[in-house]
Amino acid sequence: MTATRTSTAARGHVALPKAAALVEALPWLKSFSGRTIVIKYGGNAMTTPALQQSFAEDVVFLRYAGVRVVVVHGGGPQITAHLERLGVDSEFRGGFRVTTPETIEVVRMVLVGQVSSEVVGSINAHGPFAVGLSGEDAHLFTAERRDVIVDGQPVDIGLVGEVVEVQPQIVEALLDEGKVPVVATIARGRSGEVYNVNADTAAAALAVALSAEKLVVLTDVEGLYASWPASAADSSPAPTAADVLSQLTVDELEQLLPDLSSGMVPKMEACLAAVRGGVGRAHVLYGRVPHSLLLELFTDEGVGTMVVPS
Repeated sequence: MTATRTSTAARGHVALPKAAALVEALPWLKSFSGRTIVIKYGGNAMTTPALQQSFAEDVVFLRYAGVRVVVVHGGGPQITAHLERLGVDSEFRGGFRVTTPETIEVVRMVLVGQVSSEVVGSINAHGPFAVGLSGEDAHLFTAERRDVIVDGQPVDIGLVGEVVEVQPQIVEALLDEGKVPVVATIARGRSGEVYNVNADTAAAALAVALSAEKLVVLTDVEGLYASWPASAADSSPAPTAADVLSQLTVDELEQLLPDLSSGMVPKMEACLAAVRGGVGRAHVLYGRVPHSLLLELFTDEGVGTMVVPS
C-alpha cells in the first residue's frame, strides 16, 4: 500500500507543471472567451506536417475555449513552387509578388484549391469546425489595384489589390454557428477583375471589420528585432530572439517602418492598420515554433512582438 501511495504521489508531482500551466492560462481563457481573434497563417508556417498539425491543434483549442477564430491564409511558398513547376519565375517588389494576368489563375488555384483545402482538412481532423471561403465569396473582399513604393517611387506590381471594402456578414454568420472560417485572399474588383491580395493586409482589414480583439500574424522570424535595421545593413551579428521587441506602440512602429526590410513591411503595416482601426492588439509570432499561438495568448511571458495603441 505504501509503495502504491509513493508511486501515485510521484506521478502527481511530475504532473504539477501541467497544472501550473493550466492555472496560468485561466485569466487569459476568461478574457478571450467569446472574443474574435483573426490569425494570419502564412505559407512559411505551413512548411512541415508537424507544424500544420500543431497549428490545427491550437485553433481547435481556441475554438473549445470559446474563442471566435478566423484564419486568413497566404501561400507564397506553395505558389512559388507551382510556378516553378510551370517554368515561370517569381518576382517580388517591395515585399509583394508581382502578379501578371498569366499568373493570377495559378495564384487563385493554389490558394483556393490547394492551400485552403489543406488548412480546412487539418482543422477538421479534430471535428466539423472549419469552412473554406475565398475573398470573392459573398463579396467578402472588394479590392482596388495598388502600387508599392520602392526607394520612394511607385512601382507597378500587376494584379495585386488593396482591400477597400469588407462585407463580413458571411464570416460573422459562420462564427455565430461555432465554425472556423478559413479565408483565401483572392478578391474581386468593382469591375469584376480578380486580384491577388496580400494576406497580411487582408487579415488586418478583416480584423477591423469584425472589431476583433486581436490580430495574430504568423511569420518566419521571432518577431520585430530592435536591432534589425543595423544588422541588416552591415556586418553586425544576426539578430537573435533576445533582440526581439516584446511590445511597442503604433506610434513607435510608425517611426520604425521606413527602416524595415521589405519582407517585414507588409506584416508590420498590417499590425499598424489593425490597431489604428480599433483592434485591441496585434501580434507577430514565429510560425515555425510549435504551438507559438498558445504560448503568446495563454502565458504571462508571451512570445513574439505585440503592437498596442499609443
